[in-house]
Order: sequence, then structure tokens, then C-alpha cells
Amino acid sequence: MIRNTIATTVFILVSSILYGVAAQSPTVKATLLPGEVTSVADNKIVITAANGSVEATLNEKTEYKRVSPDKPSLGTATAAALTDIGVGDKVVVSGFPAADGKSIPARTVYLMSKADISKKHAKEAEEWRVRGIKGKVTAVNAQTNQFTVEVSTLTGTSNVIVTPKAEAKFKRYAPDSVKYDEAVDSSLPEIKTGDMIRALGDKSSDGLAFSAQEVVSGAFQTVAGTVKSIDAEKNEVVIKNLATNKDVTVIVGDTSVVKKYPAEMAERFASMQMAGNGPRPAGQPGPPQGQGTRPAGQGGQNPGQGRQGFGGGGPGGMRMAGGAGGNVDDMLDRFPDIKVTDLKVGDMIALSSTKNAGAVDRVKAIKLLAGVEPFLRMAQASGGGRGRGQGGVEAGFSIPGLDGIGFP
Repeated sequence: MIRNTIATTVFILVSSILYGVAAQSPTVKATLLPGEVTSVADNKIVITAANGSVEATLNEKTEYKRVSPDKPSLGTATAAALTDIGVGDKVVVSGFPAADGKSIPARTVYLMSKADISKKHAKEAEEWRVRGIKGKVTAVNAQTNQFTVEVSTLTGTSNVIVTPKAEAKFKRYAPDSVKYDEAVDSSLPEIKTGDMIRALGDKSSDGLAFSAQEVVSGAFQTVAGTVKSIDAEKNEVVIKNLATNKDVTVIVGDTSVVKKYPAEMAERFASMQMAGNGPRPAGQPGPPQGQGTRPAGQGGQNPGQGRQGFGGGGPGGMRMAGGAGGNVDDMLDRFPDIKVTDLKVGDMIALSSTKNAGAVDRVKAIKLLAGVEPFLRMAQASGGGRGRGQGGVEAGFSIPGLDGIGFP
């Protein structure tokens, strides 16, 4: 599965403990209070829970149990001690809280340490980096239960046919949400042409086929515009959509990735695109052999060998076999971070967001990139956007690091 968020990990822990407590004590059920440790003392642990700060008071009868993130259940819990608990760790406290809900005498403290969670995430990140792909769905074959994904790199694109395994798991992001812990269970029929997907599984030897054990999908859009106003207090930007000439309010949240393209790099990549040697909007044909991307086995791109994991809280970026084609997400990570206050009226920006037909004039940014003027000038000069959509990738602009949606 994609790297679990901490909230999801704690949910699994709580669910497992609930089951175990219910089995052990069917008549007297203690409250289970999950939270993050903010301070530790000899006689109490202060945690941040859903309803605020709570003191878990300790005594000589309090038990401590360590639960592994890999196997979050009572059956695998091991003995622990108060000294094992540190600030930032996740705990579930079992007990009977006070009437005001601000304290709880701890009968048992179930610990999932920050270090253990980090190790689990690192392990999952590496698996998705090595065994994952991402891209845009360009075709769905209901008869064969397969779909085709266009995988992009810095030097071009390739098509990979994805066949879910019989036991494959599917998730789909909720409308106007980029959080994995808000994603809902899904199924293969929900995947549509135009969706962005991440898949974990096994590649064929030539990289043109992929057997998926896990698939996460979502409907996303890319929008470009000129900054009209900035509200630093609300962390919002109003832009004039270059495709529709209408105002769009862009919400920059805590999970939004906000970066600025280095000027020289933007000019170079835009020139590569103009020459047919860079990423293209999905569905548009590439140049003939010898003009831009090279066929597999001739020292350049090796089609279908894209390697992708989950960025921004997940595995690393997309990379062609042997390193060819570059790593889009890793490249983006190295760009300077900026804030809304670093933008100026008149700047051109581009962003990716969840596609939500009910709120086309107000979107939440997944990624927001400044310094993209060279790409947009190139798209305008080549006629991109005229009669081919409403400002997304389909409308003729493609910006490395933006088109490939990063799922937090």
C-alpha cells in the first residue's frame, strides 16, 4: 500500500487494540485515547488528541506495550517501559477519562514510536520507488480489465499496459482532497481515461507491461494563470486563467508543494519541448525517430521503464531505467521553496489540483510552480490551448514536475 499517513497508522493501531480489548473484556470497556506525545514526565504523559491536550496520569500499575507499525495488533505487542516513550511518538492510552476529558488515568499505554514509523515509511518508500509507476490513464479496456498509462520523464513519454492482479487493491481520492487517509476504497471500473494513477507491482522485462497489486487513482487538472491578487492572511492567490480568461482563487494549504523553477532550467526545458525533445501533453504524438527522443537501446530513453513512487510524504520520483530520462520529482524537490508572499501581481504560475466540477472558480493547489513563463510562452507561441480543452495538459502546456501529480 502507499505509504500510510500517521493518521492511518494510528487508526490501524486503535482498531487492533479495540478488537483485542473487546475480546479480553466484553463487559467492562476502557476508553482508548489516541494521540501524539508532547511531553513526558515520571507521573504523566501529555498527548495531543482529537479534542485537544490530555494528561495521561501514570502509576505503578500502568503497563506499557510497544506495537510495531508493520504488525499493529495486540498479539504482536511487546513489553515496553516509560523510558521508551518520547516526544513525537504515537500512543493509545487505555483508561477511564475524567468527566472534563482533560485527564485519563492510564491503565495501559500502547506505543508506536516515531523512529519505528519512520523506518516503516522508508521501507515503503523504497518499495514504491523500485516497483512503482505513475502516469496518466489514456485508455481503459473493460473487456480485458486493463488500462494504459502514459508515463512521462524529462525526455519523453511511453505507454505501459497495466493489468491488475486478482487480489489487487484499489483506492481513490475523495473530491477536493489530496490526503491519502481520506481516500476511499475503489475498484477497477472507477478508473477513467484522464485519471492520474500510481501503481505498485511488477514490470515486464521490456517495461511495456505492468502487473499491479495496488492502484491509487484520482481525477486532477492543471491550470495556468497570471496573478491578480494575493491574500497572505488566507494563503490564497487569485489568478486569471490563461485558457478561460476567468478568475480562479487558488488555496495554498499545509500540504501544498510550492516551488519556483530556476530561470535557466525553465528556459532550457522549454526549449527542449519546442524542439520535440521534452515531455509532451498527454495524447500528443512525439517526433519521428531521430528527432527528439530516441528508440530503446540507442543510449536514450528506454520506453516503459519508468520508476515511480509517492512523493510529498511517499516514495521518490519517476526515473527511467539506468537513470536515463531524469527524475522529475527528485528534481522538483531540489527547487527553492517559496511562500504565497513571494509571489507578485503579474507573475505567471501553474498549478495542479483535484478536478472538481462543482468549484471551477476555487481550487486547492497540490503543486504550485512559479517561474514557468518560458513553458507558457512556448505553449502560446505554438498555438497550445486553442480548441483543445480548458487549460490543462490537454490544452497544450506541459511542465516537468507539474503534469505528474504527486499524491501526498
